[in-house]
Amino acid sequence: MADWSFQLYSARNFPPLAQTLQLLAKTGYSQVEGYGGLYPQLDELQQALQASGLTMPTGHFGWDMLKHHFADAVHIARTLGMHTVICPYLLPDARPTDSEGWLAFAAELEQVAQQLKQEGFGFAWHNHDFELKALPDGGIPMALLLEGAPGMQWEVDVAWVVRGGANPLHWISEYGARICAAHLKDIAAVGECRDEDGWADLGHGVMDWSTIWRALQATPARVFVMEHDNPSDLARFAARSLSTAHAL
Repeated sequence: MADWSFQLYSARNFPPLAQTLQLLAKTGYSQVEGYGGLYPQLDELQQALQASGLTMPTGHFGWDMLKHHFADAVHIARTLGMHTVICPYLLPDARPTDSEGWLAFAAELEQVAQQLKQEGFGFAWHNHDFELKALPDGGIPMALLLEGAPGMQWEVDVAWVVRGGANPLHWISEYGARICAAHLKDIAAVGECRDEDGWADLGHGVMDWSTIWRALQATPARVFVMEHDNPSDLARFAARSLSTAHAL
């Protein structure tokens, strides 16, 4: 049975943190995934995790921190008991515009991967939609990142793959050996959940999660993270998504 995790970014609009962690533990989660906005209150976060009984095996760290404040990232990850550090995003003005540029960026990611390996951590990239969209020269950023950073793993956000216009089953099949974790979320039917940016609770959207789940089970991934970019009801999202995950 999987140890279900929860990306705390989904709860950013529902403070306080300690109450959120207690809710997640009561709902049935055993893990959570951190993100950059939580780390400045490191002691508070560590204490709240201990009080709730939840662990944080993975966390998102911005590229700026990894590149310019590497020691701080390592300290945070070690303090919180993480085993994998994940870079989740690249701001639009920092994104390369051609394949050569993405391969050069991947080389920088590979350096971080090797540094983290020396510190005892895994390193992964978390995708959004832009990495799946073809560049003017035909290159696909996600493929270029995985090619140029062989020591880096992938936390696949399946719903963002779909929003990027790609077939997630193809990507999971092609790069499954690199997948260390997965974000589980859903896309609402056209016109629904407009107040939630078109996202849906897991199993309450249009994605074929039973088929996707079987594909993910063939990968090394053992961290499965519930996420919703803009839920209107935190308790509803957490409970319904976990219920779907158990049914998978």
